Amino acid sequence: MSAKGTGAPVPAAWLAALGLIIIVAFPFVAVVLQAVFPSLGQGSFAAPFSAIGKTLADEALLGMTANTILLGCAVVLASALIAVPLGVLRALYRIPFAPVWDVLLLTPFMIPPYIATLGWIMTLQPRGYLQQIAGFNLAPTLFSLAGMTVVMTFNTFPVVYFAVSRTVEAVGARYADVGRVFGASPARAFWRITLPLSAPGLAASLLLVFAAAIEEYGTPAALGRRAGFQVLVTGIDTRIGDWPIDLPGAAVLSLTLVIISLVAFLIQRRILSRRSYQTVSGKPQNKDKRPLGAMTAPVLLAFGVVSFLATGVPMLSILATALSKTISRGLVIDNLGFDNFASVFGNSAGALAALGNSLALGVGTAVITGLIGVVAAYTVVKTKMRGRMLIDIMTVLPNALPGIVVAVGLILVWNMPGLPFTPYNTGIILLLAYCCILLPQTARYSSAAFQQIGDNLEAAARVSGAGTLTVFRRILLPLVLPSLASAMLLVFALASRELVASIVLAPVGMQTIATFIWRQFEQGSIGLGMAMAFVTIILTTLIPLLFLSLLRRSGLVAE
Repeated sequence: MSAKGTGAPVPAAWLAALGLIIIVAFPFVAVVLQAVFPSLGQGSFAAPFSAIGKTLADEALLGMTANTILLGCAVVLASALIAVPLGVLRALYRIPFAPVWDVLLLTPFMIPPYIATLGWIMTLQPRGYLQQIAGFNLAPTLFSLAGMTVVMTFNTFPVVYFAVSRTVEAVGARYADVGRVFGASPARAFWRITLPLSAPGLAASLLLVFAAAIEEYGTPAALGRRAGFQVLVTGIDTRIGDWPIDLPGAAVLSLTLVIISLVAFLIQRRILSRRSYQTVSGKPQNKDKRPLGAMTAPVLLAFGVVSFLATGVPMLSILATALSKTISRGLVIDNLGFDNFASVFGNSAGALAALGNSLALGVGTAVITGLIGVVAAYTVVKTKMRGRMLIDIMTVLPNALPGIVVAVGLILVWNMPGLPFTPYNTGIILLLAYCCILLPQTARYSSAAFQQIGDNLEAAARVSGAGTLTVFRRILLPLVLPSLASAMLLVFALASRELVASIVLAPVGMQTIATFIWRQFEQGSIGLGMAMAFVTIILTTLIPLLFLSLLRRSGLVAE
């Protein structure tokens, strides 16, 4: 690693670049080659670019692209409207029961999107739980663009909430207090000082939300198709899943997603490059939070309503389905019991083995993406190493690759004949897929954290004789560790329940949580699948929270 301005590349940066090449570049290049050479799977380079022209001529492409952008922007806007006010309040004020609200607002992100969507369907569909309890249903609203936006927003807004709360808390109120000394009102000081200085974390989180929205498959497939609302991801699935398989066309649609994501990334980069956001200077900050006063009741009401809609509704629906002996009989006492949970803990259909596999893969993914992400972020933000822009692009590129496309790319790379070693048909191929899909989480949060650290800290350390490694290990890493640790914990949870890539790449005889749940749904054992989902959500929420608590007690992460 090198101090900014030296431009001297270091072994760690090169190792990060090598990791990005293996994890990201290989499957992406394979997809590009498949799009350019449609007969690549047969070992032929004939008729180059023919698939591109054919796919671009499809009249449905423009509509799918417009729908994808519309859905992504709608989810980003809705997530910001919910998460930014709550995150700011959490950062600057003493919220009663704050840790409880954090857990309740973290849980939606731990619910697999396809499970959350099914929970909302079970609740709002005709003769669903809402109609059984209250006598009416909201199915027309659910199966629409508005319904998709709401469901996806409640699943993704925690990314923005925690990014904003942590970033604004790091900025603190001292800069706003200075503005108020010079006559600015509290509102003006917040809008002109505190919020702009928090832009790196906010922009990074909104980019992740947009990327998650445009690459999400489960919700548009379940809710959008009934309303005739098709997006690029569902179009890719159609080309891969229907016979004859159109792998080149799917690759072209995937590259369209890549372009959309890169445009969003460049817009974010353009906005952030216009000014400095350095707020961490090494001087102690007063992080005393202010009392809510008269705002206590409305703030608690806001947290309560959002928590109920985002966590309560899907979790209660999942639990109700898991407790139901048969779905058709509905919510009646004699139809409820713990039979499905007993089957899970009795290792029915290999449930416990699937749980162990997913948790192990989650830990491995968190460690690998954490190491690569933090080094890549440092290289991009704090050095002038040649090629750092390319590294930055490679860290955001997976946002545009749906899980199914990553899986196809890995198959194309590692299933070629003549390789001396291949991870194909082993658990390692799943690890590579998870790392590719989830690397942006650690990389973007680390980048946002590094952008807020002033160069004077490194300069002061070097004047005192500290080397590059010492500066990074003793000064920079502890400052970014809260953001990095949070991102790694999220990666663990997301990897533990990843679906699409798992279905395509899971070796014969190996189950993960997601493949187990999916197969139960396919077999009609919805109650058993929901029981497994409920157990998974609890575990993937509690394990990160316990680990974070240990980090706080050790002093590695601040309270």
